[in-house]
Amino acid sequence: MQNSTIKEGKTLAIVSYFTFIGLIIAIIMNLEKRNSFTSFHIRQMLGLIIMLIFSNLVEEYVNSLLGTAFWIITFVAWLFGLVHAIKEEYKPIPVLGDKFQEWFKNIN
Repeated sequence: MQNSTIKEGKTLAIVSYFTFIGLIIAIIMNLEKRNSFTSFHIRQMLGLIIMLIFSNLVEEYVNSLLGTAFWIITFVAWLFGLVHAIKEEYKPIPVLGDKFQEWFKNIN
């Protein structure tokens, strides 16, 4: 991708990783510009929110220890995504990142 595209979308890509509210802000602000770098990281964060909901459901209804393990995995994946947004890289989260891009491909 072009370096200018990454530079323009970096701030919103980082904002998308700061809670659900940051994600909503990034989505709304990216509607006009349609920056591909920002969209990539928005899709990653949407997947992370699904992972977080899944870990909470597992913790509540299946097993507390297993849910906590999933939460830790989600947190590490969140850090991974945030660090790569800061480093201006298109690097998907290991294992599920490519699936998140596929599942949420309509978000441009």
